[in-house]
Amino acid sequence: MEAELAQSVGQLLIIGFDGVEMTPRLASLLRRVQPTGVILFARNIKSAEQTWRLLRDCQKCVETPLFKCVDLEGGMVDRLRDALEPTPSASDVFATGDRRLFRKHGQIIGESCRAFGFNVDFAPVLDLALEPSRSVMGSRTVSASPRETIRYAREFLAGLRTATVLGCGKHFPGLGEGRLDSHHEMPVIEKSLKRMWEEDLLPYRTLQRWLPFVMVCHAAYPKVTTDHTPASLSRIWINDILRKRIGYRGLIVSDDLEMGGVRPAASVGQAAVEFIRAGGDLCLVCHREELVMQAYEELAKAVEQDKKFARRTAEAAGRVLAHKKKWARVLGAEGLAHSGTSAGSSHVSQKRRDVGHPRLSSLRAPSAASVERLTRRLWEFDEQVRLEKLW
Repeated sequence: MEAELAQSVGQLLIIGFDGVEMTPRLASLLRRVQPTGVILFARNIKSAEQTWRLLRDCQKCVETPLFKCVDLEGGMVDRLRDALEPTPSASDVFATGDRRLFRKHGQIIGESCRAFGFNVDFAPVLDLALEPSRSVMGSRTVSASPRETIRYAREFLAGLRTATVLGCGKHFPGLGEGRLDSHHEMPVIEKSLKRMWEEDLLPYRTLQRWLPFVMVCHAAYPKVTTDHTPASLSRIWINDILRKRIGYRGLIVSDDLEMGGVRPAASVGQAAVEFIRAGGDLCLVCHREELVMQAYEELAKAVEQDKKFARRTAEAAGRVLAHKKKWARVLGAEGLAHSGTSAGSSHVSQKRRDVGHPRLSSLRAPSAASVERLTRRLWEFDEQVRLEKLW
């Protein structure tokens, strides 16, 4: 049973890599790990057609439909910046006060994702625009008010949905009071659960049904957990608060486990195990091949040696595959939606035989004309936002 469960490990990993095209080394990594998704960064993206072909080639190496992920918030977090017209930041769009533009922001970002071949956008940011984090978060946040943050995020998510792209609320449970950048160091946020429940957690409580994914951050909240364990490794935050108290039923993804905010607490492999043990579903390992393999091997080892962890892994992998079946149209994998798979089964190899490869024939590489039209629309939207802010 443990050997069979080890095959489910890939369903818990979203991985990044270097390069702009498929190579024998990358193909070997993908075939071995069989990740549930890939994430691309600006270093991987040179043009729409090149990116689309890279993602298509990744899918050819993996037997289940891939989450093809990108961080595209607009403004300072824009992975398409070398290939497409820039998109306004969330704060600039929010400053217009126009809910139609909030939705259009999500829609045009979603259309950009789709044109390049992505089906998941790790946006919007739900952190509050509070003074302590201003120098770190900048234009990524929209308001100090939870309700105003919800007003923007709800429309943005509706826009993504119109473009058939899955969104993600981040960074749970909230970085608004954080003074440090978790890419490099772990913020320690001294805030009570009562205050967080009323403020930072309100967007997650309100939008839980709108959020396909929630991303958990690498900050510590000692007034909640009584220690300095980062939220990304905390059962209190992931299982007890997000999953049980808030009642979130979507997929829980870690922030990148290579980030400096989590490294003092655990190696990448240990962090992957602890994140899944705490109730998470998807581990992000975004850069180095050796760290992807470290996470994969540590997870597989824990599955083989710990029956309780094996059951937790089977639960997470089952949830991931159940959501892939639910989102088959978004993933371009209609064969999955019509398969007889059981989300509760731990036999991922059987699921792979059932679902087959996702149908890619309906997807076409973007034409130069379609990219030109999208570029024009982005420029027009940017101008519309700029002019609205002047009024």
